[in-house]
Amino acid sequence: MLDIILIIARFILLVALAPFIGGLIGKIKNDLRMRKGQPVLQPYYNLRKLFSKEAIIPVNSSWIFTCAPFIILASALACILLLPNASQIRSPDGAASLLIIIFVLALGRFFQALAGLDAGSSFGGMGSSREMFISSFVEPVACLSIFSLILSGANFSVSTILTGLALLTVILTETSRLPVDNQETHLELTMIHEAMVLDYSGPHLAIIELASYIRQIFWITLLALIILPTYPLIAIGSAVIAICVLIAFIEIGIAKFRLFRVPNLLMFGFLLALLSIAAALVRI
Repeated sequence: MLDIILIIARFILLVALAPFIGGLIGKIKNDLRMRKGQPVLQPYYNLRKLFSKEAIIPVNSSWIFTCAPFIILASALACILLLPNASQIRSPDGAASLLIIIFVLALGRFFQALAGLDAGSSFGGMGSSREMFISSFVEPVACLSIFSLILSGANFSVSTILTGLALLTVILTETSRLPVDNQETHLELTMIHEAMVLDYSGPHLAIIELASYIRQIFWITLLALIILPTYPLIAIGSAVIAICVLIAFIEIGIAKFRLFRVPNLLMFGFLLALLSIAAALVRI
């Protein structure tokens, strides 16, 4: 019973803090640029405003367009529920849960791409095509990183560092961050995630945005648990904030890659994951 209560409490905490992490990264970026920018709680205000508006449905869309936001949100919430504890994350059971999470995320990504196509706009089709192209490189990196966790053991090692760096490339891609995507622009030639959701509005858009915040906090929390598997909750929270600062530094320091250069970044992550497995096998 205690384990169930802890899982529910962790679920509520991560879902409630998900928009805050997005606002925190934006605030750090603005501070580094010496701009005032929006407040940390701005994502909550945006979600509240979107939920109060009317949803506009394209005339030529089908049930996929209407149901996709709920499936996307359900896949993100399932990831939080399936996230293993810090003590289990390097065990075979924890790795199995993480592999299931990758497939659950793929389900949400599939329906998001379908919704972009279903609206019938050229931007939605372009964004869906780019999303599927990039996801074909992301998933192998994530799977190899999970395999390296089982081999590396519970102690902090070179393998852990390499796994963390490999997962960092996954985080930048999965959360639509620079140098893969730019959340701050709607330029037609560069949009990926935003292109798929251009036709959404009101509560449907709010649900998709909330799901993206939840996926973001999931990946950042996972990386923090990998780096600090045996540390208390306060240390893990500090690691989450440190990762947010690192992501902000990366975003203001690197320009956006061209689409066909993104696989180079993910192949670098794939190489790091392979090296982490090699390091784990030789116990370094």
